[in-house]
Amino acid sequence: MTAVICVAALTCAAMIACVLTGAEIKKLHIPLYLVVTVIGAAMVLATGLLPLSYAVDALVADTSVNPIKILVLFLSITMLSVFLDETGFFQYMAAFALQKAGKSQIKLFIALYAVVSVLTVFTSNDIIILTFTPFVCYFCHSAKINPLPYLLGEFVAANTFSMMLVIGNPTNIYLALAEEITFGEYFSEMWLPTIFGGLTSFAVIFAIFYRQLKVKVDCAVPERIPVNKPLSIIGVIHLGACTVLLALSDLIGLPMWIISLGFAVCLFVVVTAYKLIRKEHFHELALTLHRAPWNFVPFLLSMFIIVTSLEYNGVTRAFAEFLGTENAIPLYGGLSALFSNLVNNIPMSVFFGSVLSFSGASSAAAYACIIGSNVGAFLTPVGALAGIMWSSILKRQGVNLGFGKFVMYGVLICIPTLAAALAGLWLLA
Repeated sequence: MTAVICVAALTCAAMIACVLTGAEIKKLHIPLYLVVTVIGAAMVLATGLLPLSYAVDALVADTSVNPIKILVLFLSITMLSVFLDETGFFQYMAAFALQKAGKSQIKLFIALYAVVSVLTVFTSNDIIILTFTPFVCYFCHSAKINPLPYLLGEFVAANTFSMMLVIGNPTNIYLALAEEITFGEYFSEMWLPTIFGGLTSFAVIFAIFYRQLKVKVDCAVPERIPVNKPLSIIGVIHLGACTVLLALSDLIGLPMWIISLGFAVCLFVVVTAYKLIRKEHFHELALTLHRAPWNFVPFLLSMFIIVTSLEYNGVTRAFAEFLGTENAIPLYGGLSALFSNLVNNIPMSVFFGSVLSFSGASSAAAYACIIGSNVGAFLTPVGALAGIMWSSILKRQGVNLGFGKFVMYGVLICIPTLAAALAGLWLLA
C-alpha cells in the first residue's frame, strides 16, 4: 500500500509542478503535466502495483464509470459547443449583451455574468472560458477599464453554473455516472445549489469591485460580431436536441454517451452536406476537430489507472472507512474542493468516485463532491483545467493576475460560494 501511495503522490506533485511552471515539450507543444501522468500510470503497471489484466478489464468493463464511455460523452458534447463557437455564436451573444448594457459598467458586468451563466448551463465551462476570455480582454483594453471584475465574473460564473446540468463539467459526468445518477435526478438535486452558489458568487464579486463598476465607460461598446447564421442555427438545434434527449435518456433507455455521440456525428454529416451543396470550405469542422480537447484522453485514462491501482491495493477503501458517513455534505464538499487544489479536480473526481463506492454514504456525498469540484476551481489556478487554461490566456493577453492575487480573490469568493451551494444541497437532501 505504501508503494502505490508514493507513486500516486509523486505523480500528482510532479503534475502540479508542471502546471504551475507551464512546462511543455516545445517542439511537439505537449504539456509536460500530461507526460507525467502517463509515466505515473506506466510505473504502476510496470512495477506490478496494478496487474495489466486488471487494468484492461477496468478500462473495458460494461459499467457506468467506463472511462471510454465518459470520454465519448465529454468529447461529443465539447465538439457540439466548439462548433457553435466557430460559427461566432458565443461572441455574438456576448457583444449583443454588452451593446444592450450601454456605457454603464454595472449593466455591462450583470449582462456578461448573465450570458456566461446561461450559456455555460447548456454547453461547457471550458469552452465558455476559452471563448469569452480573449473577447473580454480585448473589450476592456479598448474601453480603458479594469478587466479583472469582468474576467473574474466570467470565470466564476462559468465554474458555478457548470454545476446545473451533468454535461457542464467532466467532473460532473464522472461522479454522476460513478453513482449511476441519471440526467433528471442530477438536475433535481443540483438546480438549487447552483442558484445559491451563483447568486452568492455574483454578490461577492460585485461587492469587491462595486466602486470601480460605478465609473462610466468613456468609449463605445463593441459592435456586433459577425456570425454564420445558418451554421449557428444547425449547431443550436443539435445542441438543444441533444440536451433534451440527455434529459430523457433514462426514460428512452439510451445511454448518454450514445446520445451525445449520435448528435456529434449527425452534426458533422449535416454540415458536410451543407458545405458540399454550397461548395464551401470545411474550415469550421476542421477547426472543431483541431480544438477538441484530445489531451484529455491520455490524461483521464492515466489518472484512471493510477486511481484503480489505489483501489486495487486497498487505499480508497481505507480512506472511505476513515471518512465514515456522518456529516457527508460538508465533509465531502470541503474535502473535494481542497483535494481539487492539491491534485486538480479531474484526478480528485476519479479518486472520490472510487471512495464513494466503498463509503456507504448517501448520494448527497456525490453531489457535494461535484459542488467541490466546480467551486474549488476558484481557489487556485491548479484547481481545474479551466483555471489552468484561463491563467495562460491572461498571461498572453498581458493581464496581471499572479498566483498570490488569484488565491486572494479565490478565498474571498470560494468559501461563501461553497457554503451557499452546500446549504442548497442540504435543503434538498
